[in-house]
Amino acid sequence: MPPAAENGAPRVAPPASLARRLLSLLYETLLLLAVLMVGALPFVALAPSDERIAARPLFQLFLFALAGAYFIWQWLRGGQTLPMKTWRLRLVTREGGALTLRHGVQRYLFALAGSLLFGAGFLWALLDRERQFLHDRLAGTRIVNG
Repeated sequence: MPPAAENGAPRVAPPASLARRLLSLLYETLLLLAVLMVGALPFVALAPSDERIAARPLFQLFLFALAGAYFIWQWLRGGQTLPMKTWRLRLVTREGGALTLRHGVQRYLFALAGSLLFGAGFLWALLDRERQFLHDRLAGTRIVNG
C-alpha cells in the first residue's frame, strides 16, 4: 500500500507508462501460454482422439477458467503477476487500494471481452486521456508503478 500523504490519506502511486504496460503484457502472453499448455496436457493425454472435437467447447471453457483463475489469484495476492513484478507494476483500485474478488473477476471478464474483439480493450489506451486500458476503466482498476 502506498505511504500516507501529509493529511493522512493514502498517497496515490503514479500511473505506469503505456510502454511498460505493453512490454509487461508481451511477457505475460508468453507466461500465459506456458500455463495453458500445462493445463491442456491432461486433456490431450487422456481424451481419445475421436472425442476431442466433441469436447472442444468444454476444453475451451476450461482454458478460459484456468486463465481467469491464474490472473485473479495473482492480482488478489498483492496485485502483481510475475511479469508485473519484473516490470515493477502493480494493479490497484482506482483509489489506490488492494483489489477485491469483484474487481479481479470484472477486470478479467472485461479484458477477455476486449481481447476477443480484436484487442479493442487494449487499443482503447491510445484514445484514453490517461492511457488506461478499457478493462481497467470499466473495472475501476489501474496499473501503477510499484
